[in-house]
Amino acid sequence: MKVGLVYTGVTDELKADVEREVKKQLGDDVEMISVKDPTIIKEVSEKGYVTTAPAARLIRLYMDVAEQGAEAILNLCSSVGEVADAAQDIARYIGVPIVRVDEDMCREAVRLATLEGKGAKVGVMGTLGSTLTPTAGTIRRAAREMNRHVEVVECLVEGAFNINQEQFLKMMDEHAAKIADQVDVIVLAQGSMAYAEPSLSEKYRKPVLGSPRFGAVALKNALIKKGVIAG
Repeated sequence: MKVGLVYTGVTDELKADVEREVKKQLGDDVEMISVKDPTIIKEVSEKGYVTTAPAARLIRLYMDVAEQGAEAILNLCSSVGEVADAAQDIARYIGVPIVRVDEDMCREAVRLATLEGKGAKVGVMGTLGSTLTPTAGTIRRAAREMNRHVEVVECLVEGAFNINQEQFLKMMDEHAAKIADQVDVIVLAQGSMAYAEPSLSEKYRKPVLGSPRFGAVALKNALIKKGVIAG
């Protein structure tokens, strides 16, 4: 069985994390077709939103892995999640589901924040504004669809994109301290931030959610729904 992993930018840590989570859900025999185009996130970050050219290149990546035989595709960049949403009609037509890495994470954040049925606050941490804004939007949309209400507290960890792990964890801790007392749940907007999840959760004693594990489960569920694997 083949699955497609579509990145716009990827670090060794993110790739290892994603592949570990996918194997955990689908077994060691799964064949992962990984493709990337870092110019996509570069242009989206520069503009602050998704423009025509990077969206078109991302859709070509989807079609590339589908042509190579992927049974389902995992979109691994939250900055371009709306492109994955827009591609759903063609995904259904060709029979290759495209799932977002962050959709179920955002829904879980809403669920955890509103366990007592009251409005609550979700903190969103990101190193790029182009990821922070759409992730916050996905959380708000998920809350509406779940008939819940949440407030979103955005936290831009400026300067923490593509730096070494030690510096990154230090910056994440410093910025998390600014919002931890205000929120019920913290969401890490980029998959590459997920390795900060355990340390932040332990220190601040509240749920901290990274997306790769949620994306891997969503990928498995798409394959179950398609009938490729048993539920």
